[in-house]
Amino acid sequence: MALTLHSSSSFINPKDTKNPAKTSDQEFSITLSFPKSLKSAVCRLRAKNSIHDMQISHGKPPLFAINSEIISTREERLHEVGGVGGHKSGSRVPVFIMLPLDTVLMSGSLNRPKALNASLMALKSAGVEGVMVDAWWGLVEKDGPLKYNWQGYTELVEMVQRHGLKLQVVMSFHQCGGNVGDSCNIPLPPWVLEEVSKNPDLVYTDRSGRRNPEYISLGCDSLPVLRGRTPIQVYSDYMMSFREQFKDYLGGVIVEIQVGMGPCGELRYPSYPETNGTWRFPGIGEFQCYDKYMKASLKALAVTIGKNEWGQNGPHDAGNYHQFPEDTGFFSREGTWNTEYGQFFLQWYSAKLLEHGDQILAAAATIFRATGVKLSGKVAGIHWHYKTRSHAAELTAGYYNTRFRDGYIPIAHMLGKHGTVLNFTCMEMRDGEQPASANCSPEGLVRQVKMAAKAAKTELAGENALERYDEGAFQQVLATSRSDSGNGLSAFTYLRMNKRLFEGDNWRNLVNFVKIMEGGRKVGLSEYDSSGSDLYVGFIKEKNAKAKEAALV
Repeated sequence: MALTLHSSSSFINPKDTKNPAKTSDQEFSITLSFPKSLKSAVCRLRAKNSIHDMQISHGKPPLFAINSEIISTREERLHEVGGVGGHKSGSRVPVFIMLPLDTVLMSGSLNRPKALNASLMALKSAGVEGVMVDAWWGLVEKDGPLKYNWQGYTELVEMVQRHGLKLQVVMSFHQCGGNVGDSCNIPLPPWVLEEVSKNPDLVYTDRSGRRNPEYISLGCDSLPVLRGRTPIQVYSDYMMSFREQFKDYLGGVIVEIQVGMGPCGELRYPSYPETNGTWRFPGIGEFQCYDKYMKASLKALAVTIGKNEWGQNGPHDAGNYHQFPEDTGFFSREGTWNTEYGQFFLQWYSAKLLEHGDQILAAAATIFRATGVKLSGKVAGIHWHYKTRSHAAELTAGYYNTRFRDGYIPIAHMLGKHGTVLNFTCMEMRDGEQPASANCSPEGLVRQVKMAAKAAKTELAGENALERYDEGAFQQVLATSRSDSGNGLSAFTYLRMNKRLFEGDNWRNLVNFVKIMEGGRKVGLSEYDSSGSDLYVGFIKEKNAKAKEAALV
């Protein structure tokens, strides 16, 4: 059996914006053969690309042929780590792959559908459960209030279904652009930005008055500031439109709706924005409570408890984005954060974030009730300064977590109240990989969140925070994904599909990782491979730098 696809290699390199007018020259063909005998199986992919030369190695180009010995060796190493880290034999953690941020274009059409089709077939061959895509508010509702364009997403859902894959869809109510990994720019809908230009307090604001257009301030959640509708109503209408458009796929192809609740789709304040160098790792960030709506809320609470002076503004001694905790009066070891005033402010600041999440998820739970889809909410893995007393970077983001207070149990309870999965990042990180001066502990943070989810009886899923392709990162995910104590992961979503993922070593690492996460289940092209053979894809660079091949041995 043979199948030939004609596709575009540029799709799996979302950062590549050169020669946009020559997309027709970037097409390549893929021929896949599926013989009955695995030992004699040979799968060759011939790709011709007149523009780009895929660089995947240094020195002599290897032939990325994957045989049973290589697979066995890598599986043994990964299994060893799984055993140490609580890998429960026979359990299953489905793996999803995040699609490129620009999978659907601003025009509303699907981006490079031929290349996407080829990529989905390869992912299916690797045994992944499905893929994740952002449904951008700024793209779907850009033509005006209640004017939705789901065209590109409809094409995607149908394509995913044809490949026998599942789909996680993110209700992305935030801006794309300006943060780690953002490879394209998708602002909030133009009509929303028009309202922001009239009333800048609609977006988050820091102490110096800097406005952040990534996401609408939660301070105005219940006010009709968006042409007669509240932000919560706008988000609800968007989700209802999605439900009606895709009602025939919910619970079947579409298995999960991740509800965006802040910048990067995460339940947090935009306390560490990278745009124009505002923040750099491992700075503590800044509180985002200086728009008029947030200030009015703080003032009202202070008056209620008879502490009017506490409601005049946020902390005056909290420093700036780039500082370390000990450089400030608020976050230092014996700082203001642990005084009566500090506790008052942090309780208010974190409670507002929880209230925001509670309102959006309450709406989502009602909208998607009885559709068969899971709901999930993403929580950021803010691991820097975790070893300090104040946990400053977490506090500015809205997580009231200190050495003396667990800030993740309230979040887990809020999510669990709505039957929502807690999706946590930085699952791939090790403490030893971080700079000592930043007092990081991603491993300690993951352990704490896993215990919080268990205590709240809330389902837990995971993601990697940064793009990683090395075996060490996959080993760390395996070590944290499962547990005999009942606090393992229900699913893992890998960031992200691009050109590098399909390179030889990276692809092999992914295939072996997926196989182990799936509990040793055989992977293959179930719908397309009638012979039952396994497909592994890799690329090589030939001497003439014009042809690429991948072989299955």
